[in-house]
Amino acid sequence: MLVIVPVSLLGQTGPGQTGAAILHTQGGVWVNGYEARDSSAVFPGDLLETKPGFSANLTLDGSTVLIQPETVGKLQEGLFELDHGGVSVGTSKRFKVRVNCITVVPVLNEWTQYEVTDVNGTVQVAARKDDVNVEHQMSQRKAATENESSHGGTVREGEQKNYDVTEACGAPARPASPSSILNPKWIGAGAAGGGILLCVLLCRGGGKTPVSTWQP
Repeated sequence: MLVIVPVSLLGQTGPGQTGAAILHTQGGVWVNGYEARDSSAVFPGDLLETKPGFSANLTLDGSTVLIQPETVGKLQEGLFELDHGGVSVGTSKRFKVRVNCITVVPVLNEWTQYEVTDVNGTVQVAARKDDVNVEHQMSQRKAATENESSHGGTVREGEQKNYDVTEACGAPARPASPSSILNPKWIGAGAAGGGILLCVLLCRGGGKTPVSTWQP
């Protein structure tokens, strides 16, 4: 019951809740540390992980996101925050993908298709239909080296470009301990959203928490 009941709450969207999505999967996908069922609702702040050999689809208002196998990321309102792995996006609402300080944004508010992968500290952006901008948050960038990869720019339709995360954003934070699986920012963000991720990683099953961080 502790697992089944919280999962069932995913289908309930509260008043004023925006940015929610429907998750479609055939297994091997976890939401906030719990294995997800097909056609589950997920909400901004929920952490998603796909296991090897499994993918998932997110359906939002005006956007679809294919989450590739072995991907970890967090759904946010209007964007997907990618920790590692890859996603393919189709959107008419300028849905974004953010990796560390790098944000990929469709140029036009028209149907745009693009892919973002983050493997071993290199972000690869491929524009499949229409152009996307690659923006950096200046406050997180280390002392700039004057080249295109540190400035971002535009990836044109049919183009593919690589961006070095350390060069653009600075050195990543060190793990809190040798056993840490995810970047400490994901642990902190999970704790702020209800303590779910912190409990999963540290408490080892001691908490009785719902799958979605939206429900208190």
